[in-house]
Amino acid sequence: MTRFKTIAGAFTAALLATSLYTASPAFADPDSALAELQKTVLSKGPNGETPASAASIKLTDEELAKIKDMKATAAIVMHYGGNDWSRAQVAGLKDQFGKMGIDVIATTDAGFKPEKQVADLETVMAQNPKIIVSIPTDPSATASAYKAVADKGVKLVFMDNVPSGFVAGKDYVSVVSADNYGNGVAAAHLMAKALGGKGDIGLVFHAADFFVTKQRYDGFKKTIADNYPDIKIVAEQGIGGPDFTGDADKAASAILTSHPTINGIWAVWDVPAEGVISAARTAGRDDLVITTCDLGENVAINMASGGFVKGLGAQRPFDQGVTEALLAGYGLLGKEAPAFVALPALPVTKDSLLEGWKAVYHTEATDKIKSSM
Repeated sequence: MTRFKTIAGAFTAALLATSLYTASPAFADPDSALAELQKTVLSKGPNGETPASAASIKLTDEELAKIKDMKATAAIVMHYGGNDWSRAQVAGLKDQFGKMGIDVIATTDAGFKPEKQVADLETVMAQNPKIIVSIPTDPSATASAYKAVADKGVKLVFMDNVPSGFVAGKDYVSVVSADNYGNGVAAAHLMAKALGGKGDIGLVFHAADFFVTKQRYDGFKKTIADNYPDIKIVAEQGIGGPDFTGDADKAASAILTSHPTINGIWAVWDVPAEGVISAARTAGRDDLVITTCDLGENVAINMASGGFVKGLGAQRPFDQGVTEALLAGYGLLGKEAPAFVALPALPVTKDSLLEGWKAVYHTEATDKIKSSM
């Protein structure tokens, strides 16, 4: 089975800026930009769709009663389960499915391997679920497997991305995402704020055909270029996984070796950021600024203790899971659903960490985070 395709040609400005995103506005200072980000969604959907608000996705008491009477079953087919984002997605899905009387009969983890995800779909289908909520590891390599699922009448709801060639309302109910472009924008403004608007930085990006991580990369890079002329991107390194922490450690070490006076490094999400933290420690670069996307516990602990991580753009995975479950209900009822639903970015710094954790996970911050503050 083909592994992830290289994205060397996928990050062209023409493709990303003209077809998938709304324009990123320029601001005079990072604080104004970060405040505005929480009021809007900058991303568009995988096929250029305008986002609908997650707050608009609702079921009436009568509709909920009809769904409960169906005694439907659901499966959750993840791309990767080894981070706090995935666990929060599953928690949100199970919480809302429980309220709808829908039994979750399987939860799978593909380890970011398309061939494993195809096998997971085949295994899950043997249990005849009425609903599958999933995120494709690779939109092309998994498309035929998802098509076989759709052809059997299973209601498909996607996280973040859809298989190649799929049509909303026909092959799947809807796709739900964070504002990943906006989270890349947030990480850029937070980097600029931490650096005082000037310095040299490097990027550790996801070297795969993966829609949402491309969005983050493009949002970060364009924001720096448009708003901060005194910040220069002097190095970029791609990582393919599945050992994202180890790969990022090596990538960041290479950047720090070739650019020993670099001021900051952006990592595409929190797990690679852990590798960048490791590289910075090994290099003795206590002054290095790191920003990223996704609020995982390890980067939160580093941020809380005044470490390398100065800020990040957080998704709202629990709320995303709740919204996906509600849309699955739309599918069961034959209720028309928007093709793309998105939740706004959430900038988080040490000052807003405890509040941000509660907004993201719907629980208090862990004892390890609190003790690190």
